Amino acid sequence: MLAKLKKSYSILPGLLISVLISLISQYLSALLPNLGAALIAIFLGILLGNTFLNKPYFKKGTKFSEKSLLEWSIVLNGIILDFQIIKQVDFTGLVFIILQMVLTILFAYWIGRTMKFNKKMSLLMGAGNAVCGSSAIGTVSPVIDADKKDKAMSITIVNVTGTILMVSLPILASVLYHNEVVQTSALIGGTVQSIGQVVASAKLVSMDVTNLSIVFKLMRVLLIIGVALSFSKLNTKEEEPLFSKSAVDPISADLEKNASLMTIPWFIAGFFILFLLRSFLPLPSFMIHSSEVISNQFEITALAAIGLQVKFSDILKEGPRTMLYGLLIGCFQVILAISLIFWLF
Repeated sequence: MLAKLKKSYSILPGLLISVLISLISQYLSALLPNLGAALIAIFLGILLGNTFLNKPYFKKGTKFSEKSLLEWSIVLNGIILDFQIIKQVDFTGLVFIILQMVLTILFAYWIGRTMKFNKKMSLLMGAGNAVCGSSAIGTVSPVIDADKKDKAMSITIVNVTGTILMVSLPILASVLYHNEVVQTSALIGGTVQSIGQVVASAKLVSMDVTNLSIVFKLMRVLLIIGVALSFSKLNTKEEEPLFSKSAVDPISADLEKNASLMTIPWFIAGFFILFLLRSFLPLPSFMIHSSEVISNQFEITALAAIGLQVKFSDILKEGPRTMLYGLLIGCFQVILAISLIFWLF
């Protein structure tokens, strides 16, 4: 009991500052409607997180705000959406996501090896960029037995790349697609790295784009199980071919690795349960409206927390070579997405 209380108190500073920034952002968005609360929250978070609020005791609370509040926001989005929005994606959307993910992983691995990064780092970068940022890296790291340095470096670069795409893609979408919902949502939801960054980016366009971008993004998150299982079959020894069998390849080891991967993240399950309820039952309007308001508050608080965690020192520390690696993958993802959207949609 005492340990739980101690943990709760350690979360409070970062959580409260994230909430405060979100409230300030919503107030400022009324004065600056062209920017929106989401973008203001992120930029305020980045500015304050690198100056006045660059304190270690905020870290646990900002991580909690980013992860937990965003997950609950996604769950509540299940009540806001229904089958009508899924019809806009259709089977074509699934084909788009699968091609986008597979080709991104292949490119990330190829360019990583070309730039002399090791196998595990290249695979982590592929998973992080193709699927869902830090969460995907955390999922596949034990599968390929990646070391802490590669894991930390890939998480930093993937998040930096995602932040750049988060801000730039709404501008690109407005030029290419004039903010048309399906194409813009496919570009943002199929490309940007983390769920929080997808929400933040889509919020800069419209609520319709936000809702559909989440659908595209959740497809990617669901496919993390397939990515992890595929990675578990690869040979990550530097001196051996990637697709060859390892000298030590016990079936039991594979089963142990994969056992923890055969579950769907709780927030995706919650999203689909509420989504089905909304689609098949006549829910009262106050419930839908309340869910939308709470989800929006959670989102903006999570986005403020994401901004607080972007550190300029981390970007500089990784060096130009590693940053170039991340940016090359990001550019490839955008070009690939634009090409697939032109072909499929």
